Amino acid sequence: MKIVVLILLLLLDFFSKKFIFNLIILNNFITILPFLDLIHIHNYGIAFGLFAGILPIWLIVIITLAIVFFLVSFIFINSTQIEKWGFLLILAGAISNLIDRIIHKYVLDFIYLHYKDFYWPAFNFADIYITLGVLLIVYQSYKKLKINLKK
Repeated sequence: MKIVVLILLLLLDFFSKKFIFNLIILNNFITILPFLDLIHIHNYGIAFGLFAGILPIWLIVIITLAIVFFLVSFIFINSTQIEKWGFLLILAGAISNLIDRIIHKYVLDFIYLHYKDFYWPAFNFADIYITLGVLLIVYQSYKKLKINLKK
């Protein structure tokens, strides 16, 4: 079941990026809602473009591969289903962005949230997977901590 979900998440991320690549010219956008644009940006760094031009692409790929292997091991050794789903989501996001880096040397980001003069850096579905996975793990950790404090 989890492998099917992983494949579906990878496909959703891949095809959404392909759609944006073909729909929107680089560095242009389409307004969807007053606070949401679809934009075509190439991210050469890691999260939110950090370390772009500082870390070589091969180093980012090696670090991401190490994280992927680390996450796979956690899927097999963690005890709760919530943790396993959290690590699976993070894994899907990491693999999706890793594929982009290997093929294109960048990650295509396209979801752009803003409110008045406040702008969130552009992101993609893989980034959403990672965020949701982290939130699931934090939630489960909080539950475990709460139970242990009651003992």
